[in-house]
Amino acid sequence: MNMYVKGAIAVIAALVICTGCGGNKEGAAPSPSPSSGQTEASPMTKSASDASKSSPSAESTAASSTKPGASVKPTATAKATSSPSSHSNTGAKNDAVQVVAKPESITVLVNKQNSLPDSYEPADLVYPDVPFVFKEKIEKRKMRKEAASALEKLFAGAEKDGIYLAGVSAYRSYATQKSVFQRYVAKDGEEKAKTYSAVPGTSEHETGLAIDVSGSDGKCAAEDCFGGTKEAKWLEQHAAEYGFIIRYPKGKDAITGYQYEPWHIRFVGTNIAKEIHDKGITLEEYFNAVPVTKQ
Repeated sequence: MNMYVKGAIAVIAALVICTGCGGNKEGAAPSPSPSSGQTEASPMTKSASDASKSSPSAESTAASSTKPGASVKPTATAKATSSPSSHSNTGAKNDAVQVVAKPESITVLVNKQNSLPDSYEPADLVYPDVPFVFKEKIEKRKMRKEAASALEKLFAGAEKDGIYLAGVSAYRSYATQKSVFQRYVAKDGEEKAKTYSAVPGTSEHETGLAIDVSGSDGKCAAEDCFGGTKEAKWLEQHAAEYGFIIRYPKGKDAITGYQYEPWHIRFVGTNIAKEIHDKGITLEEYFNAVPVTKQ
């Protein structure tokens, strides 16, 4: 009997021990498990990742590396397209020359910086009733009507004073001026030719308002020696009374761009002509235009 009791007690004790082992596994659960550790870490990792994507410093860095580069290109383009020759001066022939807006104006300023349109031809060209050094009725005998009438009065006034004048060359078309200029270039070279002859389109002869004159004998016609003649002296003193100016006066070549030409007179009307004469200035100075050689 005692042996059975002892056996039962041993079985019960074994069961108790096994139950205690199961309780120890349940108690170990609070220990961090790998999965729970990852769950805690995951939100932190995402927050850091999201923060790096939306960080202001990251945007600033990106902006500093891309925006300046993008702004440089438009600036360069603006500089390239703001050239005065291609935009400021509409109809400009090159960097320095621009086409005049009103070529038909009696007071139009035509010089090395201000050109007539290539196709311009005055609509009121006539033959002035004055003597020329040639007999033919050809292009260079013509002038615009108002200028031709004033020239007739000038010649008549000179004759009353015992001065006999003759026309040498008045109107020239663009094509004629081109031929004349090329001839001088072939003779003296372009640089020197430009001191006494105009590039086609920039000659006052193309306006129909200018004429080269000489004495009736034709001596010193369009030559430096004309400056010492009585005819030249009379023109210098009286041309303004009839609306003409000595267009290229002595000592003004730095302003007009041309050497002294006492034979070249230009019609601008009596009021302007008298003011220019009395002040001893040029047409450029009258209009406050920048001197030709300083353009």
